[in-house]
Amino acid sequence: MTPGNELLFLALGGSGEIGMNVNLYGCQGKWLMVDMGLTFADADTPGVDLILPDLAFIEKRRKDLVGIVLTHGHEDHIGALPYLAADLKVPLYATPFTAGLIGGKLDEEGLTGQVKLNIVERGGSIELGPFKISFVPVAHSIPEGNSLLIETPHGRVFHTGDWKIDESPVLGHPASSQTLTKIGDEGVLALVCDSTNVFQDRPSGSESSVANGLALEIAKAKGRVLVTTFASNAARLDTIGRVAAEAGRTVCVAGRSLDRILKVARATGYLRDFPETVRFDEAMRLPKSEMVIIATGGQGEPRAALGRIAGGQHELKLTDGDTVIFSSKQIPGNEVAIGRIMNQLSELGVLTVTERQAHVHVSGHPGRPELAQMYRWMRPQILVPVHGEPRHLAEQVRWGLANGIPSAIKQENGDMIRLAPDGPVRIGQERVGRLVLDGDVILPADGATINARRRISRDGMITVALAVTKDGQLAGTLPASIAIWFLFFVASAFITLSFGVRTDEEVGTAKVPGQADSAPHRFDLKRHLLRAALIATGLFALYDLNWIYGWIGIDSFDFYRRIYGNRG
Repeated sequence: MTPGNELLFLALGGSGEIGMNVNLYGCQGKWLMVDMGLTFADADTPGVDLILPDLAFIEKRRKDLVGIVLTHGHEDHIGALPYLAADLKVPLYATPFTAGLIGGKLDEEGLTGQVKLNIVERGGSIELGPFKISFVPVAHSIPEGNSLLIETPHGRVFHTGDWKIDESPVLGHPASSQTLTKIGDEGVLALVCDSTNVFQDRPSGSESSVANGLALEIAKAKGRVLVTTFASNAARLDTIGRVAAEAGRTVCVAGRSLDRILKVARATGYLRDFPETVRFDEAMRLPKSEMVIIATGGQGEPRAALGRIAGGQHELKLTDGDTVIFSSKQIPGNEVAIGRIMNQLSELGVLTVTERQAHVHVSGHPGRPELAQMYRWMRPQILVPVHGEPRHLAEQVRWGLANGIPSAIKQENGDMIRLAPDGPVRIGQERVGRLVLDGDVILPADGATINARRRISRDGMITVALAVTKDGQLAGTLPASIAIWFLFFVASAFITLSFGVRTDEEVGTAKVPGQADSAPHRFDLKRHLLRAALIATGLFALYDLNWIYGWIGIDSFDFYRRIYGNRG
């Protein structure tokens, strides 16, 4: 589809889910992409770590794509760039800190020079085809979070990106209420808005308020203190560094992503006062009461620094009397993984502190009071919730209408929405989907390879190893053959027992119409094992008829000649 004299919106990711954000705006024959994120694999995608958006829709129309604009540097907004951006052959646009993160990713994949990365000054503007895009700084849990004011011939869109209200931010200078009010005064057709915390009745809170909570917990600790947080939260790193210095503790940093964030932050003017860090071996030689370790892995990632420390597989060690502070929110779906690490820490005698026990974290997304304030600033004609699961999107539609927005539409990935003229209206459904990064290969998330893995993870797998001679005959005499029969028996037993249990459960719950409930159906193990033995014998006979005939004293070749003669 090519956009005509209209303004269209299409989400290829991030609407109907949290993560993997990809949004398209269409106007006068051209498309503009905002963000290209990824999400992380779960048990439904065994054997892979990263999930990417399926960009088939825009890949077919890449000649009409004018560019990709990035709101900020979180993985769910820039993570897919190293894997998919080169195929689109369009330039990227980002502010300095975000561009630094993207540049590192492109370099790691050997794409430096192949993808054009343009750095936009903080608060700057660009023009791409029929779109004029202004970067509006907002507070978030990473430096240089930006909303986008997108001006088109059909009206202006305020695309919030990820944001919050922070009256006393630790890093950066978000747009003032006067600036945002002025944008609303000049007219906003549509507000495309973050829905993550729409169910939270309280504001997200200021990043500066976390310092006191961290200081209290570190002051109480007698041994080593490890603080784990999202690596990209440079403001939190700044807070932890300051609190550690004030407590007279030395800082050690564990995690590649933390090293990368510190490097980019310093290169772009942030974290200039972050304390000097020590190596792992130095940290272990210092008195326990003089150390603060900042580590990745707060979401239970087994290969991150905290997971390896908890499992005793890292140079840094935690022992009885040490403290681990989880200065992060527990992302839904990670509860089991985080609990596993907490249990490992508990077995070591380590005390764990979370946001439920102390004020050691604030969110980077707006609660209901902040959303209402944004509505008052922008006063849009249309509200389009994004960045949320279906329940989040539906709730923000209700919240927006209750706060005086004239029109709101719940859309999800693939819904083609006309914003103007005569919008909002859903005018079509486009192809969307997921891809997985399997090593160096990108595969469909519902393709044959991943589906086969799902079946194996659900049903298990049986492998049979056979010893054969140089001429391809089964090695060994009777004992080896009995072993082969036993392998067939094991395989048959697995199949019949698996099927039998399910069947018996179904029979046990069945009712005969017009009769009372029958007596419970008992699982008959002997019957299933006998069936497996018969199946195994039949399979073995088919596998090696010559051996069977030889065992009972019949020359199989003579036997065939007697029956069929010399018919060739």
